[in-house]
Formats: sequence, structure tokens, C-alpha cells
Amino acid sequence: MKIGIFGAGHMGGAMIKGWIKSEKIEPSNLLVRGGRRGTAQSLQKELGFQLTSETSDFKQMDIIFLAVNTPLILPILNELKGLVETSSIPIVSVSAGVSVKEMQEIMGDNYPLAQAIPNTPVQINEGMTGIVFAENIDKKAKETIQFSFDLLGDLVEISEDKIGIFGTLAGCGPAFVDVFMESLADGAVLNGMDRDMAYQVAAKMVSSSANLLLKTGKHPGELKDGVTSPGGTTIKGVTALEKEGFRYATINAIDTIMKS
Repeated sequence: MKIGIFGAGHMGGAMIKGWIKSEKIEPSNLLVRGGRRGTAQSLQKELGFQLTSETSDFKQMDIIFLAVNTPLILPILNELKGLVETSSIPIVSVSAGVSVKEMQEIMGDNYPLAQAIPNTPVQINEGMTGIVFAENIDKKAKETIQFSFDLLGDLVEISEDKIGIFGTLAGCGPAFVDVFMESLADGAVLNGMDRDMAYQVAAKMVSSSANLLLKTGKHPGELKDGVTSPGGTTIKGVTALEKEGFRYATINAIDTIMKS
């Protein structure tokens, strides 16, 4: 499969790394057009994919991704339209700010389009991506898009009205977890643990706890109850979190983003 991607910033770069790490996509089959910041050039030296400044080169691709800032999505579609409308190369935007309907206004109702919201763990093939497909997308194009994301982790098809909350939870959530892990490590360092070990233990604890929930299907509260024995140390820690408004702060973080 030949993949073309506009943009090699945080998300574009993460996707590129994930495809190459999967060993299913050769670097030579990845074509990237970067922006003015030079991140694509730096990443190309590390990973060896193909760089271009010519939009016309993308007409040789099997699928095209737009991983650029929201204001650039529609102008790029205007650039691509004359090149790809006869070959119907699937195009996927990974910007939360442009809907499939807006893309269709340029490409047409029957063009194979999708809007996807991946998160940064795609770079290690453990991403969580939500996707909205154009209503009239054909089976072959849909399978091509699905395959490209299957290489990066889990893919969930969602309705267009849920793309915002999905992006907030899956896309912004990793930053919240990173802050949580850093705070856990700080607490451990405060009590004498080596910094590197504290990060390692916190990260492994978070990932294994998440996997336990996924593999058992148990409610998070039930798993919490299994750790908090009567009068024990864990319930004292949970009480301290509740006293400081940990649960409300987390809910409010999601709600604040959605209302911004």
C-alpha cells in the first residue's frame, strides 16, 4: 500500500512512525508533504520515507491523509480535486475541525472520504482512533482506510455528532494520564524512590490497570473495590483524592474542553 500524508507534526509524525513500526508499510511507500517548520525533513532523516513538495505526486497513492491544521484542510482538498477525482483515491482528514459534509462540498457526495481522530499512541501501534465515513463510501475504499488504521491500533466507527467527545476523551486524555503519572512519580520521589524507577512503576501500573479493565470487562468501581480493603492504606489514599476533588477535576477537564 502506498500512503500519502500531508503534514508530519505531532499527529502526522506519530502516524508515520506507527506505520513504519508495524513493518507492513515500507518507508519507500510513504510520501509526505511537510510544512514550513521543517519537522518533515527532520523526521525523514530518521525514518527514510519519501518527501515531496509537489501535490501532483499524490495521484500515485492508494490513500491520502490530511494531518495539517484545520484551516489548511479545505484548501488542500481544492488542490487535490483535479488530480484524484477520476481515480477516487480515499482521502482521510485527521482534523477535528472539518466535517465529512464540509469535505463533500468540495469533493462531491460520492467521493470516498472519512474524518478520523487518532491519538498519539498510534506511534507504538496502540492507538485509539474514532472514524466517521462518508455515507456513500464504497466497500473497497472503506476497507483500505480500515486497514491503514488497523496497523496503528484500535479503530471505532462513530457517528458524526460524537466525534467531538471522542476526540476529547481519546485525544486529550493521554495528556491527563501523563499528568497523573508524573504526579504519582513525584509522590514516590518525595518518599525516596529514584525518579526513573518512579516513572517506570507508574507507567506500568497505569497500563496494566487499564488492561485489567479491558480484559475482564469489570466496572472500574468493582476493580477499585478489589484493592481497597477495610481500614487499609489504599482506601485512605482514595479518600485523600476525593477530599481534593480528584473525580470532579477529571470530569470538569473533559467538560471544559467540550464547552470551549
